[in-house]
Amino acid sequence: MSRYNAKAAERKWQDIWTEQDSFATREDADKPRYYVLEMFPYPSGRIHMGHVRNYTMGDVVARYKRARGFNVLHPMGWDAFGMPAENAAMERKVHPAAWTWQNIDTMRGQLKSLGLAIDWAREFATCSPDYYRHEQALFLSFLENGLVERKESYVNWDPVDHTVLANEQVIDGKGWRSGAPVERRKLSQWFFKITDFAEDLLAGLDTLDRWPEKVRIMQRNWIGRSEGARVHFRIAGTNETIEVYTTRPDTLFGASFCAIAADHPIAQQAAKQNADAAAFIEACKRNGTSEAEIETAEKMGFDTGLKVTHPFDPDWTLPVYIANFVLMEYGTGAIFGCPAHDQRDLDFARKYGLPVTPVVFPEGETPDSFSVADKAYDGDGRLGNSRFMDGLAVPEAKKRVLDELEKLEAGTREVNYRLRDWGVSRQRYWGCPIPVIHCGDCGAVPVPRGQLPVLLPDDVTFDVPGNPLERHPTWKHVDCPACGKPARRETDTCDTFVDSSWYFLRFCGLDPDRPLDREAVDRWMPVDQYIGGVEHAVLHLLYARFFTRALEKCGLVSLAEPFQGLFTQGMVNHETYKGPDGKWLSPEDIVRTGDSLATRDGQPVTIGRSEKMSKSKRNTVDPTDIIATYGADTARWYMLSDSPPERDLDWSESGIEGAWRHAQRVWRLVSEATGLPGADTPVPGGLSESAVALRRSTHKAIKAVTEGIDNFRFNTAVAQIYELTNAINSFKAPGPADGWALREALETLVRLSEPMMPHLAEEAWAELGHTVPLFETAWPEANPALVVDQTVKIAVQVNGKLRATIDLPRDAGKAEAEAAAFAEPKIREAIAGKEIRKVIVVPGRIVNIVA
Repeated sequence: MSRYNAKAAERKWQDIWTEQDSFATREDADKPRYYVLEMFPYPSGRIHMGHVRNYTMGDVVARYKRARGFNVLHPMGWDAFGMPAENAAMERKVHPAAWTWQNIDTMRGQLKSLGLAIDWAREFATCSPDYYRHEQALFLSFLENGLVERKESYVNWDPVDHTVLANEQVIDGKGWRSGAPVERRKLSQWFFKITDFAEDLLAGLDTLDRWPEKVRIMQRNWIGRSEGARVHFRIAGTNETIEVYTTRPDTLFGASFCAIAADHPIAQQAAKQNADAAAFIEACKRNGTSEAEIETAEKMGFDTGLKVTHPFDPDWTLPVYIANFVLMEYGTGAIFGCPAHDQRDLDFARKYGLPVTPVVFPEGETPDSFSVADKAYDGDGRLGNSRFMDGLAVPEAKKRVLDELEKLEAGTREVNYRLRDWGVSRQRYWGCPIPVIHCGDCGAVPVPRGQLPVLLPDDVTFDVPGNPLERHPTWKHVDCPACGKPARRETDTCDTFVDSSWYFLRFCGLDPDRPLDREAVDRWMPVDQYIGGVEHAVLHLLYARFFTRALEKCGLVSLAEPFQGLFTQGMVNHETYKGPDGKWLSPEDIVRTGDSLATRDGQPVTIGRSEKMSKSKRNTVDPTDIIATYGADTARWYMLSDSPPERDLDWSESGIEGAWRHAQRVWRLVSEATGLPGADTPVPGGLSESAVALRRSTHKAIKAVTEGIDNFRFNTAVAQIYELTNAINSFKAPGPADGWALREALETLVRLSEPMMPHLAEEAWAELGHTVPLFETAWPEANPALVVDQTVKIAVQVNGKLRATIDLPRDAGKAEAEAAAFAEPKIREAIAGKEIRKVIVVPGRIVNIVA
């Protein structure tokens, strides 16, 4: 029995691809272009099975599109700045650059061992000055076009990573990397004005019909467009007002208080006059910043002693509180509380003994019959206790109250967004330096473009927490480019999400002198197929959409949407294990005997649920070990075969072994085939029925696999290849010409397998006598005549009830169908002794006998 040597074949073909530069991007104007890209990896040290799944999917698309005649751009780079490198520097006493470049070398080798069809000539790392100097130039372009501003603002401060986080980087009140509870601090920061594009970003989602709907929903919710009113509450006894934004102006007659944020100007003024107010504000600053945390925290307030008058009744006053659940960053930093119809307001009102007046009533309820106890009513209904709105449904009430507010000049219609400007300043070393110099006379002065890049200094220390650039004795001290006086460099660096917001544009052409090769960008963009995790829905993906629009405004690109198609793959999971001491065990620590598990020294093992592979739970599988044992093609095949690609995949030893057996089976079918005509022999006459049936299986597989890859149903494509493999395995060639059908089937099996198992496919293709490599061979086309079944199943009914099914030639006429139906034993039995009144025949579908 012939055995496939994966290690030798994979080394051989990877060397050939490298020597021939097989996957370099070709600039052929006669071919359509196709840009496929997976989200580039962070060089953390080693790839994991999630990487294998992600990059295998992209590679299948790249190889398939190249075989279909496309000019393919399939590049790779490294998202190389960030806090983990600084943490490693502190833990291992190494420089972040050394740690990062060493990891890149390791991971590049691992990715190449997978046989990915990547144009490695376009590789770059975002930590390279050759990349970040261009990012600095783009920052200056944004500055020149009014897309960047520096302002003092409350920010999310990570006390472990000692840096600012954007709102999108705060998950459940904790830093997205460190997991530490986030604090609020007031700092001067650089902001990208993403809010200028809020409406356009929202509208653009409607054009992204090749994006998952769940991602579009997440972005819509994050942008958070709302239509409402800005209402003026006049402070009693003054001409000053508190501006309140509300989406429920219809509930104004249910108001019982106003509340302002701790950093609202009125709250700050109160703090100057009242020590208790100041203490309350300080306590608010220690609270979390996420909406989820604010919603679940106890609602606390401080009565300022101020009163405001109701906009529709000058004799009606409401108390003004400083509240811990109101944020200055949302709306106007002030709300009115309607406790009956908002749970947060109700909790607050019950705590402080404030009135609760229902103004929206469910159908069948009236002000006399309906009351609110511990749960606010937030459903639809009709208005009551609301004067001129009584009896109106909520939508009509909103229109009416807006008209009245504007008539009294007590409010205006307003559209608001949840989205806030993107704070890009980070207080860390390992990031792109912000190209600005602060001068005491001239203010913030851009670094002249001729002085770019602003290089990171190499001689930094990480012996204490915080930003080494701030502590560096010389780096930050420079002369002002405008006046020449001593000045100070900006010591903040850019959020790493800036690095990943334009890298896909840089891949189009590596112009050494400009950030973007405009001609190349126009030729290759947008990315036809982008692949990555759904966890980036409101981080990277939203930022990249904004960044592309900002570049368009600067005149540097001519498109707004960077990613035409998006696919979000599922995670790779593995069982979890614990030993008798309750500590996590890795799969390598365990011996499996049948269905039982034990540690290597015989101790019992507790099997936990299957979860995402993670180092903390030790349920990872090293791709390098898998490749060494089974080969890269086996790992690739398993990543594609086990479940739909958008769903999580559960790793199992039996699954990877099954994929390995399939690879051996394919090789055996090819290497042990006999009686084959030479390659490229024309189709002979005189094929037997079994040979024709094999040809039908072959061409059905071509059609199904093609559709599977086109529609990102890789697992169904794999299933069709399994079916073709079975058909070939069971084929017997009785006729002298039937070897041709077997060769066609084998060649097709190999060709269809190439995007998934490229090394095995190339080796099998050569074994079949071909001298032109498979990666230079076109994708097969299905013969329509062989794809269509020659027979169809016809339902036979008696008086509308199904009694039998019969197989008929596809082109059978009515008479033939009727005769076959009456010849069916079950039908003869069903109509025995009955008078046949009518026979209805729908060709190719049904025969209905009315008796």
